[in-house]
Amino acid sequence: MDTSDDSLRAVRLGKLESLRARGIDPYPTGFPRSDEAAALEARYAALPAGAETGDSVRVAGRIRAMRNSGMFLDLHDASGKIQIFNHKDYLPEADLATLRALDIGDLIGVEGRVRRTPRGELTVNAARLTVLAKALRPLPEKYHGLADIELRYRQRYLDLIVNPASRETLRRRSLIVATLRRHLAAAGYLEVETPMLHTIAGGASAKPFVTHHNALDIDLYLRIAPELHLKRLLVGGLSDRLFEINRCFRNEGLSPRHNPEFTSLELYEAYVDYTAMMALTEELIAEAAKAATGGLQIEYGGTRIDLTPPWPRRSMAALVEEATGIDFLALDAAAARAAANRLGAELGEHALWGHALEAAFAAKVEDRLLQPVHVTGFPRDISPLAKADAKDPRLVERFETYIYGWEVANAFSELNDPLDQRARFEVQMQARAAGDEEAQPLDEDYVAALEYGLPPCGGLGIGIDRLTMLLTDSPSIRDVIAFPTMRPR
Repeated sequence: MDTSDDSLRAVRLGKLESLRARGIDPYPTGFPRSDEAAALEARYAALPAGAETGDSVRVAGRIRAMRNSGMFLDLHDASGKIQIFNHKDYLPEADLATLRALDIGDLIGVEGRVRRTPRGELTVNAARLTVLAKALRPLPEKYHGLADIELRYRQRYLDLIVNPASRETLRRRSLIVATLRRHLAAAGYLEVETPMLHTIAGGASAKPFVTHHNALDIDLYLRIAPELHLKRLLVGGLSDRLFEINRCFRNEGLSPRHNPEFTSLELYEAYVDYTAMMALTEELIAEAAKAATGGLQIEYGGTRIDLTPPWPRRSMAALVEEATGIDFLALDAAAARAAANRLGAELGEHALWGHALEAAFAAKVEDRLLQPVHVTGFPRDISPLAKADAKDPRLVERFETYIYGWEVANAFSELNDPLDQRARFEVQMQARAAGDEEAQPLDEDYVAALEYGLPPCGGLGIGIDRLTMLLTDSPSIRDVIAFPTMRPR
């Protein structure tokens, strides 16, 4: 705090002591409310200007504005605002003395009768004031708010107090998650929980966080994906449809679309393939959009986006050829590497054919996919857990859904051949030995589970954070995560 903050805090501490000196606990236990502000507004919507009622209510919230030496207060709760009128005709002397010890930011409870002022403001005539929490620090100045964007993320509680848009964004996130959960439950999916601490960091290509368990004296990894545990449950027959809304952790860089910990929805359904996951992706995102925005036409960054299903299906190779004129399907690995390098992708001499196709797609196609599209035909080289394409063994039955140039969903026809899976893991282990920290390690227990029989199935992952960004027109992932990861000051 600066010197001015110190002096303001000193004044508030003095008021705190004055309350205690009068036998008032400035941090009491509880205050039973009769109503929230929004409920009162709805109940008395027809009350005409200047009318009074005999209805007594109990409301509570934070003081956000004081006028006429505290005669009028704006009291905000989670639902909205109600005006409080404090006058000696209604308040006893002891409560008038309490009023003089109040500041903007304090939390109070009010009991009184409802009226509407001649100017049309719904108001509670206070008959009793109760201090619920004396605020010792002043809120940011009303008209400038939190100009420091870093401070908004570091002190999210202040951001939420003073910025209604921030509250609305996080409330919409909650609504999106609830909608996805409700839709899946109605479709017969069983919600499950799988470990966050893994002995092997598998299920995705990513660099993990590592920690140590003292009692067992072993290193453990924070989950990078729940995939392998979820498919173990499918092997066990817990359900033919199951899902998890999960926190994952990846020890990678930060960006407007990346946070080291993030939330995803991951689900599996037996006896279907990845095409069924396309339809489900469209259903889920469309339902989330309707819940969060009221429709399927959204705007992000000034771009109008139509989420109305069905969405186009385009192969990665076809999109790259359309953008560059290069048919990667006609090239061997060396020619594909050279072509990708000419397009601006940096690939080493040992990069595989699939890495070259993916790099060309990222360099020349990805950020152009503004409207929803399912990109199919992913290379086998970058998809160690997906079933091979029967028509072209270089490819797999996998798609990623792109909106506004971002991947928001990823799905496979899941690989259930244990011998093929072991071979894929061995290739990944060779890549790890060559220095690829994100290559997947061999998970012997997972391969053993496959040897007991995993039914043919489709799997789908949807990034909750990016989906929320799209549906709230938020420019940064930090806007949609209540407490994003920040470097300490």
